[in-house]
Amino acid sequence: MTRASIDLNADLGEGFGRWRLTDDEQLLSVVTSANVACGFHAGDAVTMRRVCELAAARGVRIGAQVSYRDLAGFGRRSMDVPPGELAAEVAYQIGALEVFARAAGSRVSYVKPHGALYNRVVHDEEQAAAVVEGVLLAGERLPVLGLPGSTLHTVAEKERLPVVAEAFADRAYTAEGTLVPRSQEGAVLSDPATVVERSVSMARFGVVTSRCGRPVGVRARSLCLHGDTPGAVALAREVRGRLEHAGVRVEAFA
Repeated sequence: MTRASIDLNADLGEGFGRWRLTDDEQLLSVVTSANVACGFHAGDAVTMRRVCELAAARGVRIGAQVSYRDLAGFGRRSMDVPPGELAAEVAYQIGALEVFARAAGSRVSYVKPHGALYNRVVHDEEQAAAVVEGVLLAGERLPVLGLPGSTLHTVAEKERLPVVAEAFADRAYTAEGTLVPRSQEGAVLSDPATVVERSVSMARFGVVTSRCGRPVGVRARSLCLHGDTPGAVALAREVRGRLEHAGVRVEAFA
């Protein structure tokens, strides 16, 4: 019997200047992939450099977490950015992070949209195509991390980019397998025992219970652990420990 394996990713480097939102150093001791903010929804040059150095030292893969240009809204406001402009901004963010990844002795290994852009490209073909164009413009055929079955993945596969499916143990799912919008009550799960149980179920069986109580298939190669929730580090450690105890191999996909 093949042993199940899962990547653990987290959104990191989401500070700005003197403010830090996530405990990057501690989370990098748990996760296998780091989605690093590239300055458009959070992050700045100093933060990007620091997180890349920490990730490289720990052997954690570095991913570009690209976003709308929305520092004030933390990238959680959907925007009608013209496709050409969005593609250029995605490429710009990847290129900026690549500078610091290379300087740290690593590389940008994948791309993941953030916040409103992540949700928009689940269904919006025009913006999904712009994100893919931006990845190609950056010059490397980088894997695209996103929701399984999303338009983003469909468009990326047409352009022969590798796609990687991810799941969220601390987010509520609809019966259709999409994420419940954060604007709705109960969208984010806070009970640690529930999050841990869902993590193991997703990794071992590819199933999670939707908000309406029905099981939903969520076959994923990577599991996202949010770093900006209370107790994020302790929860991440608990999730990894329970996964390994259940016989799941925790390893990066890239």
